[in-house]
This record gives sequence, C-alpha cells and structure tokens, in this order.
Amino acid sequence: MALDPSMPVLVVDDYSTMVRIIRNLLRQLGFADIDDAPDGAAALTKMHLKRYGLVISDWNMEPMTGFELLREMRADPELGDTPFIMVTAESKTENVIAARKAGVNNYIVKPFNAQTLKAKIEAVFAK
Repeated sequence: MALDPSMPVLVVDDYSTMVRIIRNLLRQLGFADIDDAPDGAAALTKMHLKRYGLVISDWNMEPMTGFELLREMRADPELGDTPFIMVTAESKTENVIAARKAGVNNYIVKPFNAQTLKAKIEAVFAK
C-alpha cells in the first residue's frame, strides 16, 4: 500500500491540544483530509460512516481506549485492514507487545515531532 497524502486520516485523542498538534504535523506532511474523534467509541462510529486510510490513536482514553479501539477494528471485517498507529506517553514493553499482538501497525511514544511521525507513517505504508 503506497503512502497517499490525499487519503483521509482519523486522529483519536481525548486531549484537544494533542489532536491539534497531530493535525498540524499531518498538515506539514501534506495531509489535508483529517478528522478527529475524542475516544474509541466515537472513532468507530466515524469509521462506519467514512473509510479512513490511516488511524492515529492515543492509548489512554475513556470510555473506550485506543487499545480497545484497535481490537474492535481488527475484529471488524470492514475495518480490519485499516492501518493503525498507536500514540502514547507509555513506553512500557508490555504495552508495546500487547499492541503488536492486537495488530497495531506502528507505535509512537510522546513527545514526538514531524520527522518521527513521517518516519512511522512511511514505515506503515512501506510494507
């Protein structure tokens, strides 16, 4: 799957400042079609209404975490192959392993910059 900056991207984070930061970084990288959701449940609703080329989600959110969102997506035949990047302040090895087992495509530890985000996105689409 090639990296296409015109593809729609969904940013999922309950912290509006983080959504704004990721949105700005994505714009710097050439993405224009960027939506956001405050938690996993809202993200799933949006994903059933619109096909996203990439989901970038925080791990820690209520009522549905990014990890639960990832598991729900991978279990859904319509959403199962959507590329997913987990963003978190947690760099615990067990979290990374759990996310990998659940089917995450890549993992970013906060704080990060545009170069890191670009490298992680490119790695997902290089496969």
